[in-house]
Amino acid sequence: MATAATVHGQEEHEQIGKAAGPCVMVLFGASGDLTKRKLVPALYNLVKAKLLPKNFAVVGVAFDDLSREQFRDQVTGFLQPEDRGTEAWEWFTQRLYYQRGEFADPATYSTLAAQLAGVDREHGTQANYLFYLATAPKFFATIVQQLGKAELSSQKDGCWRRVVIEKPFGHDLDSAKALNRDVKAVLAENQIYRIDHYLGKETVQNIMVFRFDNAIFEPIWNRRYIDHVQITNAETVGVELRGGYFDTAGTLRDMVPNHIMQLLSLTAMEPPVSFQADAVRNEQAKILRAVQPLDSEDVLHSSVRGQYGEGVIAGERVAAYRTEPGVAPESKTETFLALKLNIDNWRWAGVPFYIRTGKRLAQRHTEITIQFKRTPFEIFRNSPVHKHSNQLVMQIQPVEGISLSFGAKVPGPVLRVGSVDMSFEYTKYFGADAYTGYEVLIYECMIGDATLFQRADMVEAGWSIVDPILDVWQALPPRRFPNYPSGTWGPADSDELLARDGRQWRKIEP
Repeated sequence: MATAATVHGQEEHEQIGKAAGPCVMVLFGASGDLTKRKLVPALYNLVKAKLLPKNFAVVGVAFDDLSREQFRDQVTGFLQPEDRGTEAWEWFTQRLYYQRGEFADPATYSTLAAQLAGVDREHGTQANYLFYLATAPKFFATIVQQLGKAELSSQKDGCWRRVVIEKPFGHDLDSAKALNRDVKAVLAENQIYRIDHYLGKETVQNIMVFRFDNAIFEPIWNRRYIDHVQITNAETVGVELRGGYFDTAGTLRDMVPNHIMQLLSLTAMEPPVSFQADAVRNEQAKILRAVQPLDSEDVLHSSVRGQYGEGVIAGERVAAYRTEPGVAPESKTETFLALKLNIDNWRWAGVPFYIRTGKRLAQRHTEITIQFKRTPFEIFRNSPVHKHSNQLVMQIQPVEGISLSFGAKVPGPVLRVGSVDMSFEYTKYFGADAYTGYEVLIYECMIGDATLFQRADMVEAGWSIVDPILDVWQALPPRRFPNYPSGTWGPADSDELLARDGRQWRKIEP
């Protein structure tokens, strides 16, 4: 992960970092939703931050029959109105190229090779290519194989070639292994960047800084002081226009092997020997392999699944999952899950990790909560209003920040103990601009830093945790779906999962 100078307090500061080296970004799926919502805005933010090289260009590849000018107009439409017509916009759009093609057609890649050679001559990009696969998963292996056949993946004469692969990386352990084999038959591991946009968020990156650069926290980051950990990822949206995909995937496949396992591994990993990419990923992989596998009985007692029914969100009536476009009327697909996981190592023995994630929940909110143990002897237990606990909350979205709660005396003549919070938000404290989360990741790809990207063994370790749950859920269909109204925090069984251990989910306030 690229590092920069430390920023103290709320002083004004400039973004620190040097521009990436000469390169071309080839966008497969250039007319798709991901390109529109995330990639183009992220690239433009990098332009404004002066982190793109002067010798840079973008080549879009998609099925749509577009001219270069039409593609430029389309990209302009992806930007905010205030960004159009500026000097930065002019610089960016002059470096946009487009090619129509079928992803499985070898002719697409021979034409692409010729176009890239022309772009190299015009912009001095030195034959360094970053291929971004913003496509349906079924094309991942095909595109990589075609790049290999066209020799576009070959690194020679000092140039580099890298491939960014979006999630989902497989739909179970076997398919993930097969995709890894197909991709690694063409590419070396250091050419493969398996992307998870969650790792582009400031709070997620800050987990390592928070833990390993602050002497007051690392000594207590273990089973002696921590009671349990909660990871919550809640969305208010339903499946929107992704019903066809989601009904074959479900929340478990869609969220846990990637987003959730990344958050868990960064929270629980041991200190790496350095912040070089493989040193960090070695520790993440160790943690994922240390997660205790759930057998069939464990799945029944340590997992909860749910599906949303109709309900009310933000004052508006919303439909049940089974009535969404592309969803089967009797669908058994889960839109919510809660898990209790344990990590078999010295640091975390006996500390449960509770996970919940779902759609159509009460709020859009993602956080990691570290619940500390109570003091061994509570000398103020008989004082009035003695209701507090020590919690550290790392908020990831929609607000990025960190808060710490602890007990303090309530002013007045009577000794009363209350709960107080110390907290900060990134945008308020550092004055940072809002980003999509992809800026950091694209920049890291360009400079060749793979710290924030999954390695093959990490992907397979994540699926190893998920596969036993999938097997049981497929063998035993849910008895009652839908089982939670939209606009709530999920099925009652989710609360019961913690209540059996004498615990409860942290209450998330609006």
